Amino acid sequence: MELENIVANTVLLKAREGGGGKRKGRSKKWKEILRFPHISQCTEQGDDIERDYDDYEVTPDEKRKCRGDQIIKTFLSKQSPQRVDIAEVFADQCRENLELSPCKEIFSNCHKTVHDYLSGAPFLDYQNSMYFDRFLQWGMLERQPITKDTFRQYRVLGKGGFGEVCACQVRATGKMYACKKLEKKRIKKRKGESMALNEKQILEKVNSRFVVSLAYAYETKDALCLVLTIMNGGDLKFHTYNMGTPGFEKDRVRFYAAQICCGLEHLHRESIVYR
Repeated sequence: MELENIVANTVLLKAREGGGGKRKGRSKKWKEILRFPHISQCTEQGDDIERDYDDYEVTPDEKRKCRGDQIIKTFLSKQSPQRVDIAEVFADQCRENLELSPCKEIFSNCHKTVHDYLSGAPFLDYQNSMYFDRFLQWGMLERQPITKDTFRQYRVLGKGGFGEVCACQVRATGKMYACKKLEKKRIKKRKGESMALNEKQILEKVNSRFVVSLAYAYETKDALCLVLTIMNGGDLKFHTYNMGTPGFEKDRVRFYAAQICCGLEHLHRESIVYR
């Protein structure tokens, strides 16, 4: 058993380091897996998509599901002039508020002016450019069904009431995640269907660096699988009792407590209460 653990740990570490080769943990067929569909296949999606600038605007607190947003930002940065005129009155307000009470809201009027400009001619130009075609192709690519064959499975990281959590790796990109497997038999036996669905819906809403987020979800014959952000380094209990003298210094406690509070604050903003 000890030898099996050593082998499992070695394989996992190699995967986390990127596979140790030029492909960085990616499958031999990764280029084929990530190949864009021809733009002619995206026509129907282009007709159905909402052509509203506000739907494309990316804000720090907003969870975007399509990588096409990066294409949009690239287009706007290249096509738009480097300078947008801001009314002098807004500039004066910013200077005054900066001295009185520095905060991110002081630039809200300037922010609105810039986006009012971008939502006009630059956004129309974007929709007639190759960047919008790329956005549609990304959308089609991300609509491909996710199955267990999308991932490589590695060792078990932990166990819970409905199943286990194992490390996994996306074959196409080599990126590592944690796969939480909820066994269907256990869910049904404990009448936990609503709880499992609730967990998935909550994880879909969450977008905070202090809370694990949902990257993929799929099911097999025996389990519901939630693919989550992987947190390397061990849990808090492990560090409390297994890393030198039990306990932490006061500064470290404050740091961890602040992170926990930030995570809870984000959940509360989303109207989510954790036990």
